[in-house]
Amino acid sequence: MDALKQFSRIQETALTLESFDQIQHFPKCGGVGVFIGTVRNHHEGKAVKALKYTAYAPVSEKMIRQIEQEIQAKYNVSYVRVIHRIGALDIGEKAIIAIAYAAHRREAFAACEEAVERVKHEVPVWKEEFYMDGSSQYVEGCCIRKDDVAETHSDHHAVQKTEHGQHCHH
Repeated sequence: MDALKQFSRIQETALTLESFDQIQHFPKCGGVGVFIGTVRNHHEGKAVKALKYTAYAPVSEKMIRQIEQEIQAKYNVSYVRVIHRIGALDIGEKAIIAIAYAAHRREAFAACEEAVERVKHEVPVWKEEFYMDGSSQYVEGCCIRKDDVAETHSDHHAVQKTEHGQHCHH
């Protein structure tokens, strides 16, 4: 087997699946789980023009690699990798890609989903949205959890349920 690719988990250039090692290097794996998160044109009813991600790369890089190792062990999968874009992004550009290779689809899906969740909620990457009306604000990542447990906060905007049953923390 060839040596695995070395690449940054925090990248300033366009994200691509070419960054990752190919499934052919993992012959015991039959399942590939992939999540690609892109910049959408709206947030909470406001028209989004673009956004900017910032991070302290050395810390974020280390944390993503640790998350990958923990998920790989937890689900007993062969490969888990996540890359996150920083800098200015336009609508439709890729902001995050997570990939997992496993013997079966269930583990691949589960590992990929947890990798995205943990990176979005644990790694210090900040998102600033720029709106069509000229305003902007920093926002937290939106989770894709399956549970419907709404946390209670004194600020009634802290948790908003989206149309897909997901919760966004603000």
